[in-house]
Amino acid sequence: MKEFDFDHIPDRRNSGSYKWDSDAPGAGGSTDIIPLWVADMDFRTAPVIIEALKRRVDHGVFGYTKVGFDYYKALKRWFAERHGYHIDIRSVIYTSGVVPAISAIIQGLCRPGDGVIVQTPVYNCFFSSIRNSGCRQLDAPLKRRDIGDGYFTYDMDFEALEREAARSEAKLLLLCNPHNPAGRLWNTDELGQVAEICRRHNVRVVSDEIHCELTAPGLRYTPYGTIDSEAIACLSPSKAFNTAGLQIANIICPDEQVRQAVDRAININEVCDVNPFGVEALKAAYSPEGARWLDALRGYLSDNYNAMAELWLREVPHCPVTRLEATYLPWIDVSTLGIPSEKLEERLAAEAGVWVNCGEMYGASGFIRLNIATARALLLEGVRRLIDWCHKNTL
Repeated sequence: MKEFDFDHIPDRRNSGSYKWDSDAPGAGGSTDIIPLWVADMDFRTAPVIIEALKRRVDHGVFGYTKVGFDYYKALKRWFAERHGYHIDIRSVIYTSGVVPAISAIIQGLCRPGDGVIVQTPVYNCFFSSIRNSGCRQLDAPLKRRDIGDGYFTYDMDFEALEREAARSEAKLLLLCNPHNPAGRLWNTDELGQVAEICRRHNVRVVSDEIHCELTAPGLRYTPYGTIDSEAIACLSPSKAFNTAGLQIANIICPDEQVRQAVDRAININEVCDVNPFGVEALKAAYSPEGARWLDALRGYLSDNYNAMAELWLREVPHCPVTRLEATYLPWIDVSTLGIPSEKLEERLAAEAGVWVNCGEMYGASGFIRLNIATARALLLEGVRRLIDWCHKNTL
């Protein structure tokens, strides 16, 4: 008997779920939608987290939260033992989420008009954080590379990064490590080149590492902070343990002066307070019991990806799929369908009953992003619907 059962998921409709209770574009409020869009897993979180939250609920008082030493100890131990990343707890600023953290970092370290580099296609909230901070987006697009058998991947374009970093207005690089939606797990050599380029041009790196635990079995992520001691890292258990609604994240900022500027922005933006459930969830997640659940999850997601990709590429071989080294978000090239992916998202929701994310969200037309973090039977039903739609409409 398996210790953890990911094949059975709760019914999330009418639970206030953003993923399940939102109306798909173009679908007219239909409830026969399989939501394979926003990066939110359908699995119950680790039992150790549920038990920790039950104990906190039983206490019955939910006042302002003081984050204690046991929180920092759990964070420090987890990253040291699991990833070889030794975090000085004095460098930690806790906050309510990685996106608020990134926005506060930009506002704390940049002035309106300053340049912030992104490597597109990339997580869409990077764009809004830059825009809302009055800064200028500088693009250093990734380079696509076909690897055969219907798969492709991305490499960093170091010439493009050098060009953008050399601009006088360039102040920050927002690094996505691992990368969403490219599915890349950047290696030590690649990250070392990033550090050299950015150091040469006095560009500080802010590394979003929210997907760091979600690597394919046998692969390990390299914390950017182990490469560049001046970098700022943004960490959270929310993606790996499906606890995004508990609102907890950490900024790792070793430079004291920079940390003070970021902390000031965190307070100005009033995202300096966290709730007791987020604190308890993090401590439980970063435990041996949490690690056991996480490793089982990674295996299940890997099997989901392999099953999805095999079925998709057998039936729609002209729409390649990224080799997924990390995250649970395969990126699919649908350019041969001849339909703008923004329009395709609407048609797939309305006509196939499957909600995906369009590539335009991430700065690249002609792609869709799929969320495979659900029960395998439901995932494959969604993929079959997509395949049937393609057969009827584009082949």
